[in-house]
Amino acid sequence: MSGFRLPDDASIGAVHMRVSDLTTALEFYGRTLGFNQIVRRNNTVYLSARQDRPYHIILTEVVGARPKPPRTTGLYHIAIRLPDRPALARTLKRLMVARWPLQGAADHKVSEAIYFADPDGSGIEIYCDRPREEWTWANGQVAMTTEPLDVAALLDTIHEEEDVPATIDPGADIGHVHLHVSDLAQAETFYGDLLGFDVTLRGYPGALFMSAGGYHHHIGLNIWAGRGAPPPPSDAAGLIAFSLRVPDREVWQTLIDRLTEAGYRPQPQRADDSAVASLVHDPDGNGVLLVSG
Repeated sequence: MSGFRLPDDASIGAVHMRVSDLTTALEFYGRTLGFNQIVRRNNTVYLSARQDRPYHIILTEVVGARPKPPRTTGLYHIAIRLPDRPALARTLKRLMVARWPLQGAADHKVSEAIYFADPDGSGIEIYCDRPREEWTWANGQVAMTTEPLDVAALLDTIHEEEDVPATIDPGADIGHVHLHVSDLAQAETFYGDLLGFDVTLRGYPGALFMSAGGYHHHIGLNIWAGRGAPPPPSDAAGLIAFSLRVPDREVWQTLIDRLTEAGYRPQPQRADDSAVASLVHDPDGNGVLLVSG
């Protein structure tokens, strides 16, 4: 089963979230963050940074969904990537105008990031990358740190009197997903040996970072909820699944075959237009929707 690597154009697609109240969630993801509502199907809403597909965030209401217990696996945060520093500054200004509480801000050397949570307590990172030529690599490992973010310098990239735009920057997408897992070696076997992500950083305490195509990371994995942590209850708010987009149909089929051979039994799912999709769960129950097309 070894030797398979994801192609360079593999990327993270939409994230599908379980929320306790759709009206409240839409107020946050729509009005506060500025995502556009594209489609609504019963208790599920599809949002995009653009005026049409691709979808970036999918919200499904489960009335009475409880907060994810802190010592469980599952979502640590979804990471919304913006195209440049002014776009990040404008989003920070949106949050400040809305008086939305922030949980942190960091300079990771490869990126600059702001952290907060949605109304159900699900973690969110909004960030922009530094140019790739500024990233530092040594022995196949990317240098990522967590230093204080110079918020004043970030806000100086926009004019103080500049109005907050009605919507988030249309160049926004989902840059990566960071997960709580119960065991890093087990998670690496799934995401690395089976799905074909490359390890980009091992040295961060209690965490592992992986990517395709030389990105700093598409997947973050950590055991900060505790080694051997159990999965959250099935009705807990948080991540239902995230999409892994593999444009080449033959490579996608290879992934399906590899997962089936390993006993994971991917389940075909409804997909848009000519796309094909199949859902699989990692060893901790995190949903991964494999999409091609």
